[in-house]
Amino acid sequence: MDTRDGSMEEALTFDDVSLRPGRSDILPKDADVSTRLTRNIRINIPIISAAMDTVTEARLAIALAREGGIGIIHRAFEPERQVAEIDKVKKSEYGMVVDPITMAPEQRLYEALEVMEKYRISGVPVTKNGKLVGILT
Repeated sequence: MDTRDGSMEEALTFDDVSLRPGRSDILPKDADVSTRLTRNIRINIPIISAAMDTVTEARLAIALAREGGIGIIHRAFEPERQVAEIDKVKKSEYGMVVDPITMAPEQRLYEALEVMEKYRISGVPVTKNGKLVGILT
């Protein structure tokens, strides 16, 4: 990889490395496998998912982000669906959904089912005046 000063940094591919089974004095928690994705972005695991419609959608991108990697949402979706997938990833944080989709107690059950199907979610919090009063699953 080229650096700012023009020098080269060592980079390895899968075929360049062979791991021998055996005991190690390095504990997994002490191993640093982070890598630089761009000049300004460092990721904690050296894994990027393929930007293919059969590989990366929100679920995989969320799972990779939680482990310190990155998932590239493919472009086979129409723009609105791309935005929806990215929104799912951005709203998900450490197993919790930030700014979740909610419903009011007055809303109908079929509306909740439509929301769950549209966003592929298994439950919807029911709130009244900003306070949680139930969860539909």
